[in-house]
Amino acid sequence: MKPVPFEYRRAGSVAEACAWRAEDPEAVLIAGGQTLMPMLAMRLVRPTRVIDIARIPDLDAIRVAADHVLLGATTRQAAAERSRIVAKEVPLLARALPWIGHPPTRRRGTIGGSIANADPAAEIPLVAVALGAEIMIAGAADGTASLPAAAFFLAPMVTALPAGAMVTGLRFPRPARRRFGTGFAEIARRHGDFALAAAAVTLMLDEAGAIDMISVAIGGAAPVPTRLDLAALIGTRPTEDAIAAALAAALAPLEMMADGHASGAYRRRAAARLARAAIAEARSEAAGREGTDDHAAS
Repeated sequence: MKPVPFEYRRAGSVAEACAWRAEDPEAVLIAGGQTLMPMLAMRLVRPTRVIDIARIPDLDAIRVAADHVLLGATTRQAAAERSRIVAKEVPLLARALPWIGHPPTRRRGTIGGSIANADPAAEIPLVAVALGAEIMIAGAADGTASLPAAAFFLAPMVTALPAGAMVTGLRFPRPARRRFGTGFAEIARRHGDFALAAAAVTLMLDEAGAIDMISVAIGGAAPVPTRLDLAALIGTRPTEDAIAAALAAALAPLEMMADGHASGAYRRRAAARLARAAIAEARSEAAGREGTDDHAAS
């Protein structure tokens, strides 16, 4: 099958891309094309205009600021995977990136493309929700410059991105101190396939070893990446049974997806098991760090 006819334009700036998109409600953006190209070929999308943003200057930058790390929208996933900045400042993302497809996929796929596509099984949106990242946007008529990741994903392949706007980057908060840990776990039919369930965890321990902060998000199982309410674990040194009970309570009200690959009941069980494993990994890492209130050196 071949795509429907469309107009191709290469944007030289963010402003130009947004203006062209605002002119045509059926326009779509392309950077890496790892999702869009197959969808075009199968006519799952039928745009009248395709706007190439891959060569817009500075959209592929990785920058460190005092309290956050910014990854530009056209940053290749492979570049983020190799980045020392990402490994040091956003270690949860560094853990998740190798799970995305295969190396050729990551060499073409982009950070912003994964966010804008909003696949419920995608790893980058899951990490963004777990870490409380901000989705940076341009071109919104109301002047909106960013949206929290937790509010950005509305349904499978549906986001809160305003009409005519585009994702320009992803801003991750830097960890406030070193006594923290991260964990990531995923299950798929084969490595590189879409996740049937995944869990991303970041936590901090106090000097007594109790959980001072915990963020657990699940992906692949629910319609959107979802952060769980585990406030009951704060201030405790929970046993495995306590963690399992807290996870069961947090997962109970969530709708789980069911399809030909896995039932909702399977995904619920898998999400709980993966979350337990990721929490254990994060606690082990945090326990091995020295506490400090300072950011790691850039």
